[in-house]
Amino acid sequence: MLLGLSEALPHLVDAKFKAAKAASSLLFSPTELAIIRTSAGVPFQLRYCPALAKKPVPKQADATPKQKIDPFDNPPAALHIADVPTSNPTHLLVLNKFPIIAGHFILATKSNKKQTHVLEQDDLEATYACLKAWQEGSGGKQKRSFAFFNSGEHSGASQPHRHLQFLPVENMRDGEAASGWDLLIDLVLSGTKAQAKDAPSGLLQHPDIPFTHFARSFESEPSGRQLLSIYTELYSAAKETVDKFIAANPEQLALHPIIGGDLPISYNLAITTAGMVILPRRAEGTMLRRDDGSEVGFIALNGTTLGGTMMVKHQEEWDLLREKPEMLDHILAAIGIPREAPRSKSRV
Repeated sequence: MLLGLSEALPHLVDAKFKAAKAASSLLFSPTELAIIRTSAGVPFQLRYCPALAKKPVPKQADATPKQKIDPFDNPPAALHIADVPTSNPTHLLVLNKFPIIAGHFILATKSNKKQTHVLEQDDLEATYACLKAWQEGSGGKQKRSFAFFNSGEHSGASQPHRHLQFLPVENMRDGEAASGWDLLIDLVLSGTKAQAKDAPSGLLQHPDIPFTHFARSFESEPSGRQLLSIYTELYSAAKETVDKFIAANPEQLALHPIIGGDLPISYNLAITTAGMVILPRRAEGTMLRRDDGSEVGFIALNGTTLGGTMMVKHQEEWDLLREKPEMLDHILAAIGIPREAPRSKSRV
């Protein structure tokens, strides 16, 4: 797909982001950053953003609650980047109104298609086109973008209108604070690789990541049909994994109702120009606990997990995870399908 943009995508997004931030059309919340590692040494960004804990919660008045506003239906001009492709647009590009990473933008369908339905070929074509345009529009600086998708109640999804999200990788690095960190999808697709058990030939898993996941590298620039085929293959492997888990643990997880095309599982998908990875989900997050079993706070994760990053909003969560990074193993295992048969409930 040719996006048909008026100028290079990184320049468009950067200019729009700076103008929207200056006009207070978006609320940028900076974060503190630390790198923590799983017990096997897989690096994760831990971001601390206390500002998000202070966001006001809408009060429920006696009147019936207002219908939730669709941020992708005729978005404000200050956030709208472009409709794509130029001729007969099927999607639009819009800035995230509450970013914690500068340049966070979104690809949404022009019509209100559901987030819980299967992705279509044009969704994947537009996503890859944005990823490629980001690299090609960055000159000789080798800039990259990371795309992710949340689907289903356990995935961290927040909007029902179908959309994929993009984070500029250079803005995720935050200088020296991110030293030693790489995108999790990069670790899966390159370096240490392992054949995924009971999965179609060629699917990959990183042996040191606690949750089940499936990935496939792009051998060359994929066509729209190839992108759809890989997505379908990954989804089928994820669905089979969830089915097996439910058969062995019916008290822990159930399939979602299939209503009007809704998919029966929750999952996260991540895409770069190098490949695609899927993470089947069984929980949005898990409770962080002190040594005495008392609760510290609920840690929720979305598709940024496949980028190797997570966020907390409270000081005690931030302090505890830096002090005891081994808790990361339990958090990651709890949100997905465990790589091993689940043991008795462990305390996080």
